Amino acid sequence: MSSLLSHNKDHPHIRKSLSDSSPTSSSSTTRSLRHERLSRLSPSGSSDVSNNTTNHAESYFLRRENRLSARKKAEEETENNDYKKMYEKALATNQRLKSRLETSKQELVMIQDQLQRAQKGRPGDCDSSMLEAEKKESWSLKKRITDVEEQLKVKAELKMENQRLKDENGALIRVITKLSK
Repeated sequence: MSSLLSHNKDHPHIRKSLSDSSPTSSSSTTRSLRHERLSRLSPSGSSDVSNNTTNHAESYFLRRENRLSARKKAEEETENNDYKKMYEKALATNQRLKSRLETSKQELVMIQDQLQRAQKGRPGDCDSSMLEAEKKESWSLKKRITDVEEQLKVKAELKMENQRLKDENGALIRVITKLSK
């Protein structure tokens, strides 16, 4: 059973139970508390609690819906920005790889020219030390050619991968734009 504090000056810490108080005072206290709550709930002071509760629930759900839609819009904007950044990064990588591929091709052409010149320009009456130096140079050039060809293969694979990623990003951007509509 609940108890109330007595406001008696002689015994400030003595508790009084509700059953000890008079029945008329407890019912009047309960009525006044109920009336107080009802007047706080409804602005007109009427006892239409169910209508007020419905309005409160509706406003709660409207506020919640607004918060959720704002959060969803913010997430979509960040996703769009992320895909844009990824697309721009892929484009930059693609350009960088293209320039490296071009320089490697030029380097390959120069090396092949050097190799051809070394093979054609051999005089028949050179001493053996010159021949060995040319053989070493020829061997190093051939090795360099194979290295450059390997790099070209790797770069071609990277270029294909880059194109695939670019196509994939485009598809993702299209899907996001459809979802945002």
